[in-house]
Amino acid sequence: MIVTDRLRLRPWREADKPAFAAATNTEAVMRHLGGVMTREAMDAVVDGQIARQAEQGMCFWAVETRADERLIGFCGLRYSSLPGTGLIDELEIGWRLAEAEWGKGYAREAAAASIEWGWENTPRDRIAAWTVPANTPSWGLMIRLGMTHRLDLDFEHPRFHVGHPLSRHVVYVVERPVS
Repeated sequence: MIVTDRLRLRPWREADKPAFAAATNTEAVMRHLGGVMTREAMDAVVDGQIARQAEQGMCFWAVETRADERLIGFCGLRYSSLPGTGLIDELEIGWRLAEAEWGKGYAREAAAASIEWGWENTPRDRIAAWTVPANTPSWGLMIRLGMTHRLDLDFEHPRFHVGHPLSRHVVYVVERPVS
């Protein structure tokens, strides 16, 4: 679906489930996402992305290396809503890569390609991303992608109780370039 110099972002396949769980369901990767999940929960993540692709024409796509077609995680776009926050029907970008792939520029490469795809294939004027303040690599990437922190959109995630270390989320946005 999206091809970069080193990566392919593509729709999910049922057969991706074991490789996705093995690559990303680790303490390091899941530290800011609520912790390691059951295999059933990981499979449900993939099922959810397959459903979003069918419903929205996009999702957090499977990311594989072009050199060896190895699944290393996900990156992409989806429409998201978080009731009780200022984020309703947002075009969200997200990524999650295997720890062994961190520091290689893959997340930036995949995210930049996803943003470009979003401008070309959706009418939205902004793309948003969010994470916990402690996830400095993630919001650091947001900054490198040209995203700006929107303090007015920061929120308490409804999945966690207020005061939980994963409750507070910071929001970054990138606006559609003016032609």
